[in-house]
Amino acid sequence: MQRVLSAATARAAALGARAWVCGRRGAHQQAGPAPLGRGWVGAGLGLGLGLALGAKLAGELRGAAPAQAPAAADPEAAPQAEPSPDPSPVPGPPHTPAPPPAGRFARAIESSRDLLHRIKDEVGAPGIVVGVSVDGREVWSEGLGYADIENRVPCKPETVMRIASISKSLTMVALAKLWEAGKLDLDVPVQHYVPEFPEKEYEGEKVSVTTRLLISHLSGIRHYEKDMKKVKEEKAYKALIMMRGTLAPDQEKEFKEKGGKSNEKDDFVKAKTEPDNEAKCRNSKPGKKKNDFEQGELYLKEKFENSIESLRLFKNDPLFFKPGSQFLYSTFGYTLLAAIVERASGYKYLDYMQKIFHDLDMLTTVQEENEPVIYNRARFYVYNKKKRLVNTPYVDNSYKWAGGGFLSTVGDLLKFGNAMLYSYQVGLFKNSHENLLPGYLQPETMVMMWTPVPNTEMSWDKDGKYAMAWGVVEKKQTHGSCRKQRHYASHTGGAVGASSVLLVLPEELDAETINDKVPPRGVIVSIICNMQSVGLNSTALKIALEFDKDRSN
Repeated sequence: MQRVLSAATARAAALGARAWVCGRRGAHQQAGPAPLGRGWVGAGLGLGLGLALGAKLAGELRGAAPAQAPAAADPEAAPQAEPSPDPSPVPGPPHTPAPPPAGRFARAIESSRDLLHRIKDEVGAPGIVVGVSVDGREVWSEGLGYADIENRVPCKPETVMRIASISKSLTMVALAKLWEAGKLDLDVPVQHYVPEFPEKEYEGEKVSVTTRLLISHLSGIRHYEKDMKKVKEEKAYKALIMMRGTLAPDQEKEFKEKGGKSNEKDDFVKAKTEPDNEAKCRNSKPGKKKNDFEQGELYLKEKFENSIESLRLFKNDPLFFKPGSQFLYSTFGYTLLAAIVERASGYKYLDYMQKIFHDLDMLTTVQEENEPVIYNRARFYVYNKKKRLVNTPYVDNSYKWAGGGFLSTVGDLLKFGNAMLYSYQVGLFKNSHENLLPGYLQPETMVMMWTPVPNTEMSWDKDGKYAMAWGVVEKKQTHGSCRKQRHYASHTGGAVGASSVLLVLPEELDAETINDKVPPRGVIVSIICNMQSVGLNSTALKIALEFDKDRSN
């Protein structure tokens, strides 16, 4: 009886609702209801009384019956909030802080994603991966495009790519740890650790190459270009272009007439008298990148067993400049630094670096080798002379692991950046937070590493200088209500079929608000791309500033 009445009740409710909906729809479509006959009215009243009586009887029987189990939730219904006795978030793994609400950075994520799509489309990159952390927490990571064009494998946050010269910043951590432990003197000649590297002379004068000079690219050791004359002309031309922007017209005229008394006097003259088309080529960034990737040593296929063996590529070449006098970016200088790490630590370079990666929880960062199976490894691409996308040729990077031979993910690079930022800032918080753990490096070491070095250049941002395996832009504001230059540290990378950047934007801390905060404080951006010759530093800085804006709000 109960089942019959319940079914009748449900049927009546459905019919009543349907009649109500039809009536509402009709009310919008007609001026008034259609007239009904007497028979229809009587039948309707009788049916209504019967259903009402049935509903009443069903309600009485339902009250006497035992309570029914709650109905199953509708999968399409909106989830209902449930009261929780503990409002605190569920803790994640020990090494991964719980991320802040994504909604807080929704605007920054949307604008940054749009910017990356624009850059990707502009350069024709197959794939690009980005990661952002704010105050030590990863708040956004995403892959755009393809890690493997042929097999249509999309990029994702776990995609592994070449990080190129960001490897130099990793090597710097090894050198810093050895220096802090008293095992490495940065200012003694490198022959103290690596006697296989011959002593050097410059213009008949005996000179010393030290670890400190190697780190900041002031040693005079060549890069991939072997032609000293060409390198000097290039640097002279760049110096002339920079001076033209700072000299008054009469000073520029005097400079042209008198020239310089330095050893590069003839180089300035040659640079000034070059044909216009060649001068334009020299002054254009794409031309410079193209020249770099035309050097044969960039495409070495030879396997080197250790760093000492790699020295034979350049150890007998003359120095291009007197050590300490001029900046000359050199990946080979970091090959020599890898040999110094081996001798000072007593370990093979790769073994020592793997220990550091383990300490920093960088579990997907490894040296690039062809034989091992590396999960999520991307393929690398370049455009040929016909402007068609092709796979890059096979290369063996064993000769330059320290300067550009590691693979990693954006997540691992964020961990590395946060470890450096924490070490840089933890000294400021010690008085207010006595229980803070020490940084991986000492604060004094990080200050040294992020202090610009005189006579250096930061090719990816003219406002900065090179420091110790990092490019650094210092805080600066020349005029009121005008451009404010933020302090940040970064390193870019360019390898065969790959481009990368890691940028650290520290928070501008003051003594009044420091008690309510814990390090690291700031925004870190990492971007990797499986296409060479893609400048990413300015993009990373724009993204960092977008997240810093949302963070401040």
